Order: sequence, then structure tokens, then C-alpha cells
Amino acid sequence: MLVRDAVGPAVEAHGLVKQFGDRRALDGVDLALPRGSFLSIFGPNGAGKTTLLRQLALLARPTRGELHILGVDALEEPDVLRSRIGLISHKSMLYGDLTAHENLEFFASLYGEPDQARIDELLRLVELDHRRNDPVRTYSRGMQQRLSIARALVNDPDLVLLDEPYSGLDPHAAELFDRLIGRVREDGCNRTFIMVSHDLAKGYALCSHALILARGQVVVCAEKQGIDAAAFKDLYLATVGMGVA
Repeated sequence: MLVRDAVGPAVEAHGLVKQFGDRRALDGVDLALPRGSFLSIFGPNGAGKTTLLRQLALLARPTRGELHILGVDALEEPDVLRSRIGLISHKSMLYGDLTAHENLEFFASLYGEPDQARIDELLRLVELDHRRNDPVRTYSRGMQQRLSIARALVNDPDLVLLDEPYSGLDPHAAELFDRLIGRVREDGCNRTFIMVSHDLAKGYALCSHALILARGQVVVCAEKQGIDAAAFKDLYLATVGMGVA
């Protein structure tokens, strides 16, 4: 197993390129993200945000470049990493005919013997213990998103990826989602979060680091405390004005 420094960056990418025919969705992306941080990725439609997240989720390989996640070479040893990554999307990735408990039990079984105590703990965390035996198809959109957090955490991941997680949520559901993410971040496990978002205010409020992509390239990537908020907003709006990649 090709393991690097165990206390090194959560994500380290050099020259990531993703080519689709003549089009480059990613064009030489470099990234170094410390463990325990929260990175928000912004940019216009077609900027390469989802493509980058898919590389980090090990759902697609770059055309070329280097990618290390949690000290492991993600291109050489992806199977070593899969159990250490959780993905929360605008799609719940749940089975509607299964109950909440059955969904978590199924996803837990993909990583070994299901831990019933952890499943119970997660259902309480997302405030769905009282609906644990109801089919997920009877849940509201917000409830499904809350359960998707539990699904993504069932393997106790070190890296949590969020792909437009607020899409389709009403204000109350979004507020509850915020609180749940806050609890997860405070659990002392030093998890790293990476979120793709079109909501500048929300993404900026949550993050410790911010990245803007445009035409597959990094416009800026920096720690939030070193960024002027007004200047960052202006840069983001100018970047969005560049249009699709």
C-alpha cells in the first residue's frame, strides 16, 4: 500500500486534468488541503466543480495528474480509500422501499458487519429515530437529506464530500441540515469536508478554505482568514460572469 505521511494533507493534487474529447473539464488543478478543514468550492456552471468532486470521490479517474487522499495514492490504491470517504449529494442515494434502519444497515454491510449501536446513534443524530421503521419513500425531501448524512457517516469516514447538499431544501430543512453538519464537525474526529455550492453566502459561512474554479482552472484557493470577504465576493461574481467552461 502506498501510504504517505499520516499527518499530512487530507487532499493533495498536482496537475489534475480531465479531458472529454477536445474539452478539458479540469485543466491542471493543484490543491493542498489540511486535515480537519472545510473547503467550499464555487464557480459558474461548467467550471469543473462536479468533475473535481467525482475525482475526489473516486468515481472517475483524471486523464492525468497526481492525487493523494489521506496519505494514500488515490490513483494507485483507490480501494484502500473507499471506506474512508463519505458522499452527501443533492440526490439522497437511498432505497425508497427500505426503512431508514434498513438503508443504514445495508450501507454499513458494504464495509463489513453492521454496527447496530452506530446505526442507532446516527438515527438519533439526524433526529429520525422515531421514523426508523418507515419506508424512506414516505419521507419529506429534508428528512431524506438528513438520512443521507447518516448514510454518508455510517462508515465513520475521514473525508466527507458534499455535492450541492442544499438543493431542493426549504429554509427550515436547510437550517436543520446546517445544525447537523455543525454537530458532525464538532464530534472531535478531525474530519475533512469538501462542499460544492452555488450559494456563496452559505458556502463561505461554513468553510475554513475557499476555492473558485473557472474553465477547469483554479482562480483562487486560500484559507478564509486570509481572504477579504468583499473582495472574494467581487471575484466570485466576476468569475460567474465568465460563463460556462
